Amino acid sequence: MARSRPMTFAVAAVAVIVVVASAVAYARSGPDQYVSELDQTLSEPDTPNVVIRCGTNEERHLNADNPVVSPGIPFGAHHTHEYVGNKSADAMSTNASLAAAPSTCEKDDRSTYYWPVLRLTDGTGHDAHAEGGGLHGNVGEVLKPKSVEIRYEGSPVSNVLPMPRFLRMITGDPMAFTNNYGPKVRARWGCSDQPGRYTTRYPLCGSATTLRGYDFASCWDGNNTDSASHRTHVVFPLVGGACPPRTFPIPRLRVTVGYDVPVGRPFAIDSFPEEMRDPATDHAMFINVMPDALMGELVQHLNGGR
Repeated sequence: MARSRPMTFAVAAVAVIVVVASAVAYARSGPDQYVSELDQTLSEPDTPNVVIRCGTNEERHLNADNPVVSPGIPFGAHHTHEYVGNKSADAMSTNASLAAAPSTCEKDDRSTYYWPVLRLTDGTGHDAHAEGGGLHGNVGEVLKPKSVEIRYEGSPVSNVLPMPRFLRMITGDPMAFTNNYGPKVRARWGCSDQPGRYTTRYPLCGSATTLRGYDFASCWDGNNTDSASHRTHVVFPLVGGACPPRTFPIPRLRVTVGYDVPVGRPFAIDSFPEEMRDPATDHAMFINVMPDALMGELVQHLNGGR
């Protein structure tokens, strides 16, 4: 019995930390993190593209795993991810298990596409006492996406090569807040009634659809399907669209997720507890599990349209 008292104190201390973290996170998603004006402009050349329809996660495939960054570690993300595509994706996924699983995508695309959930922060979520949810400071009702677009684009300056099967990628910086908003930040928030404009803060879109955009790197090293940082094997093009030396252009993946956010209600993404649910920490992951034949057709279309 004597040993149970420190454990009780430790549990209580953890509970206090979580409550404080949740309160601070809510504070950071307050007035200074919401903007009405989208202050940045996205200007890029038109390139051939292919859209793969994968639904909007109607079956509610959610977990706090990260099969790209934390394989083999259940709840390794410390926040909840929303998935489309491969129905089996979780911490224990392998190339073989992903290749054998069904998918929500058309054309037998078994790839997995995922990103942190978006929540209304003025209510209680289904996971208020669960890993990835309330236990990690991510409180509130998870909003279901209204739309999800999976788009592959060609290069503006050259043909592209097929992505290797089981290529893994991450875009954005899930630690942007503690990294002082460094060069890995790729967060792009927008509104459906302001095309071509975006912000790294939470946008107040009124009755328009709130958009989250994720652009992935598209210059592959030609050898590896992953790297220690999950970034150096595929990098972003140079200004103008050409790939850096010793890298090769592959299709650029662009994911856009839309939400109907109720007017006037506060919202925030899930994050690591120390990242305070900062909108600049938005990020997404991808594992390519397309059959080689489908990837070949996709590349042929992208290159044929140049």
